[in-house]
Amino acid sequence: MSDIDVDAKVMPRFVQSGDLQIAVYEQGNPEGETVVLFHGWPDSHHLWSNVVPHLTDRFRVITVDSRGHGASSNPEGEQTISVEELASDFRAVIDAVSPDAPVHLIAHDWGSVASWEVVCEPGAEERIKSFTSLSGPSVDHLFTWLRSRLSRPTPRNIALPLGQVGSLAYMVAFASPVGSAVFGQMKANRWKTFLSVTEGIPADRVELAPTFDHDIVSGLRIYKSILAKPFSKPRERHTDVPVQVLIGTRDPAVRQSGYADEDKWVDKVWLRVVKGGHWLPYSHPELVASSAIELIDTVGGAEPARGLRRATLGAKPGEFEDKLVVITGGGSGIGRQTALAFARKGAEIVLSDVNIAAAKETANLIADEDGIAHAYQLDVSDAQAVQAHADEVIAQHGVPDVLINNAGIGQAGDFLDTSEEEFRKVLEVNLFGVANGCRAFLGKMVERGDGGHIVNLSSMAAFSPQQGFTAYATSKSAVFMFSDCLRAELSGSGIGVSTICPGIVHTNIVASTRFSGVSADEEAAKQKRYDKLYEKRGYGPEKVAAEIVAAVQKNKSIVPVTPEAHAQYHFARLLPGAARFVAARAKLIR
Repeated sequence: MSDIDVDAKVMPRFVQSGDLQIAVYEQGNPEGETVVLFHGWPDSHHLWSNVVPHLTDRFRVITVDSRGHGASSNPEGEQTISVEELASDFRAVIDAVSPDAPVHLIAHDWGSVASWEVVCEPGAEERIKSFTSLSGPSVDHLFTWLRSRLSRPTPRNIALPLGQVGSLAYMVAFASPVGSAVFGQMKANRWKTFLSVTEGIPADRVELAPTFDHDIVSGLRIYKSILAKPFSKPRERHTDVPVQVLIGTRDPAVRQSGYADEDKWVDKVWLRVVKGGHWLPYSHPELVASSAIELIDTVGGAEPARGLRRATLGAKPGEFEDKLVVITGGGSGIGRQTALAFARKGAEIVLSDVNIAAAKETANLIADEDGIAHAYQLDVSDAQAVQAHADEVIAQHGVPDVLINNAGIGQAGDFLDTSEEEFRKVLEVNLFGVANGCRAFLGKMVERGDGGHIVNLSSMAAFSPQQGFTAYATSKSAVFMFSDCLRAELSGSGIGVSTICPGIVHTNIVASTRFSGVSADEEAAKQKRYDKLYEKRGYGPEKVAAEIVAAVQKNKSIVPVTPEAHAQYHFARLLPGAARFVAARAKLIR
């Protein structure tokens, strides 16, 4: 065992691997299937501290300190920590902790590299039911991919391998005396700061072993051993074990392109690209756990979850196939046409409306076209109801890929004719309805780490002042700025935000617009008159829906819809004084 004191929340037991003692830590459900987690450099079993709580209810969870780390033995010699030696230890651990039943593996970094060695052995499927690999490829697969691309020297086939080789060049420095000298000064607090700066991981998410100062130097020996290997003739390594690969888009060491040929060696393989860096167990612990659970359930015979289906390597699904789109105000108008447009492109739709009959009618229209839709009743101005709706949607259908905050109401009338109740109602639906939807769903979208898109419906009324639209224009201007702020906050998350600004579009919102300061008969007459004018305009909600789909496809930020919306947008930006001058002298609603 290590001669360094170890402070563990769960006390280890030890597995014999040759002359070494490998520390293993057991938690969770003793009656559940066994999940074994292996770490890489410079971590210990503490790497999984935020992942394990998401697994313990269902599974018997085994975390491990690799040789030279944590409480495990620390062998002497430059070549005693290698991929082959780690693989030997992993076999011993698997046999010891679950001698009578196969296990599920989750592994990161060098732990994943070594796990590939075990998974690709003949008969491995009898001992391993599934493998979730994080940021650690098979050495043989990676170098076979490199050789195959370089043997066909097109510009792309040269650029991708050279990029991956460049990403691995750091290993030379790590294997040198300079690496030992530098990391000898990298104490635990400095390492947490490094992860915070480079990957945006809060320090309180990073749990390190008391042995970290020793481990970070001791573990460098694996870089020395890997550089001593000849890679001119990578081995043919196949496996029947179902494998899921998680790779961060900002991983500095491992690139997604290196897994392009994985389906040549793995019979069942999924590739999940995560908006994150290298240390996904710290930055996206719930995603790591839920992804592994989805694979485990699928291997157990369940229908593959949506996230796993769209991660199938080599599959070419439709543009929005296996995507979940959530739409508020989906019972009519723009909301209904948007729901139909996304459904026609393969998306599963969750739509809500204050009018449940209208929502069900939209869902039936989608079903008539062989699409999938679920209808809910929802008042978006009720924050608690929106949160309860989000909780139900996520539990029943999953985290949305696209959230469209479309629900809104129309209102016209001078400010002094608009009561406090009317003004507040417009803000509660048009502004707070958007904020409520984002608040209820966005946290899970960010936490999932799989990207996504938010669409907020604003209006050309947001671009410049207009008489007779004080409440409505204020609500839509606020949505416009809210979306701008949200877009900035989400810039590093992979979640796009589109602000849709329709102009004169014929929907039922016109016929139901409230006109303040007039009698009921006058209001009805105005509603009828302006509805006919909008109808003559000839611009239907299906055209706005097409713009919304395009905005999601192309990650557009601000989308004026209709020619007059484009004109108003540029006029207000280029000549704001002139826009105010016109507003002071022109009243659109009379």
